[in-house]
Amino acid sequence: MTNEAYLAPMSLALEGKADAPVEQITPGWLSGWFLKSFVEPSPNAKKVPAPGKIRPTSEVSAAVIERFLANNKACRELIVRARSKDVNRIRFWNPLVPGIRFTVGVGFEIIASHEQRHLLQAERVKGSPNFPGRNEEFTVLRTELPPGEN
Repeated sequence: MTNEAYLAPMSLALEGKADAPVEQITPGWLSGWFLKSFVEPSPNAKKVPAPGKIRPTSEVSAAVIERFLANNKACRELIVRARSKDVNRIRFWNPLVPGIRFTVGVGFEIIASHEQRHLLQAERVKGSPNFPGRNEEFTVLRTELPPGEN
């Protein structure tokens, strides 16, 4: 849902902008602080509730993976469009934090860090003792290993 919220205004911000590619994304002090404090996976990140627009529901359908993959594809397509632009100067209004503008480059950083955070959450859930099939998979793996290599 974060990708959906960010990609549309970032795409609009790129429209009609002259080509001026940059080597790397360089966040300013405010956006750097925002990334470190709220987005990047870190034990130091501030815990705040998700904005209403992207607040997860209590039930998640199996279609979430298709939506996730479609959003990743849309993000990759936008990155291709943006690679010839100065993403450190082109700004868009943050769709989740009213009154704040970020550069398109920082928008990409937010999306990437946010997805990394979700992938780390998925790894923790998958590694939990109550994850469905975890014990069965472990048993299968142990039976396939040669003796003495468990």
